[in-house]
Amino acid sequence: MSKYTKPWVVCLLASVSCFLWGSAFPGIKIGYEWFHIQSGDTAAQILFGGCRFFLAGILVILYGSVTSGYFLKPSGKEWGHAFTVSMFQTILQYVLFYIGLAHTPGTKASIIVGSNVFIAILTASLIFHQEKMTREKIIGCFVGFAGVVLINLTPEGLSLSASFKGEGLVLLSTVAYAVSSAIMKNYSKTDNTVMLSGYQFLIGGIAMILVGLIMGGRIPAFSGKALVMLFYLAFASAMAYTIWSHLLKYNPVSRVAVFCFMTPVFGVILSAVCLKEDAGISVIQGILALVLITAGIIISHFERKTVLTDSAI
Repeated sequence: MSKYTKPWVVCLLASVSCFLWGSAFPGIKIGYEWFHIQSGDTAAQILFGGCRFFLAGILVILYGSVTSGYFLKPSGKEWGHAFTVSMFQTILQYVLFYIGLAHTPGTKASIIVGSNVFIAILTASLIFHQEKMTREKIIGCFVGFAGVVLINLTPEGLSLSASFKGEGLVLLSTVAYAVSSAIMKNYSKTDNTVMLSGYQFLIGGIAMILVGLIMGGRIPAFSGKALVMLFYLAFASAMAYTIWSHLLKYNPVSRVAVFCFMTPVFGVILSAVCLKEDAGISVIQGILALVLITAGIIISHFERKTVLTDSAI
């Protein structure tokens, strides 16, 4: 049994990935400020994201090449695998997300993104038939999602209005993520996950740079601190997704995806700390959200632990 299947290892590594992804929320806002990218300039934001993922791809490839002792390069079919993963994981997910985010409040986008756990488990279970849908998984998802909703509740509540160009595109971006998780799990059976992660970032980054430029995007300003932030965001993506791909290789999608509920919580907390933003939530509200998310993770793992115990006997 791989060390990546041990519960405490899954919990630790998945939490690290979610923390890194959560840190991107304030990191991107700081990056926009330091590169002088306006909040409504979607083209420049996609271009910025492309630069981030292109650099992330280089970092992953260099890391994998150094640790493997040889330069990582896809074979014929692996190029196709990397392109397919990139199409869903990086290109579609983030282009749709950036455009949708420009037309919907950040709070609502965060809640919609939180639904990616449901969609990922449904995709893995009903479309790719990689695992069985169970009552525990469904209950765990609902409990965890309640925590995501709670962390985003403000005294004003939540607006129920929606549009395809806003909330619709954000939802489609979560579908793209779900499909990429299932595809990544299939390809990881034969492909080097580090190599696959690196080249899907590289391909996706180039595609997003081209899309951003075609849309008229430009990076208005450069500075040393802005480039440092860009490097950090690339590192966070590279590290988080490389860890995530290893976990997907050795575990059911549901066992890993449920930890995604932690990402918006980390995003809210880190935004409050780094940006001094008043998120409009109380300490009790934050604690209750974490309790619900933790409970959802535990509940969704009940049935899985039983299966593992039985098989071990």
